[in-house]
Amino acid sequence: MTGVRIGTLLGATLATGLMAGIYFAFACSVMPGLRATDARTLVGTMQSINVAIVNGWFLLVFVGAPLLTLVAGAAHLPVAGRGALPWIAAGLALNVVAFVVTGAANIPLNNALDAAGPIDQIADLEAVRDRFEDAWIRWNLVRTAATTAAFACLGYALVLTHRPR
Repeated sequence: MTGVRIGTLLGATLATGLMAGIYFAFACSVMPGLRATDARTLVGTMQSINVAIVNGWFLLVFVGAPLLTLVAGAAHLPVAGRGALPWIAAGLALNVVAFVVTGAANIPLNNALDAAGPIDQIADLEAVRDRFEDAWIRWNLVRTAATTAAFACLGYALVLTHRPR
């Protein structure tokens, strides 16, 4: 059972760290870089990213982070694994927050951006940008903070699983 506990916790921590990194990269480089461009560039780039990011690797990590955290929590329910359990539970809650924010805020904003149509057929690019940019950035910061905190919680849970008794 120790191998399952460590393996699932390590997988959850890795997947959560990858998600935190993706969100952080958008927060500190992609969106600031696009903010400095015109509406055509921002809208067109984000429409392209919205298509490219829906791939097996991203989906594996996006869905895997909360699922592996849940499995790691279940594996730590026996008495021997309970020291790490509160930290895993906190990591799970924070991963769920990020998952829900993505589904309830960022994805609908992405879908609205895509629904505006092909870049050459959008009459008012500034209006499309205005409806998208600030809200998307704000919600991305929420999920960045949530997954970063989840990563810290899961990392500490890993430390606790290797602490001498």
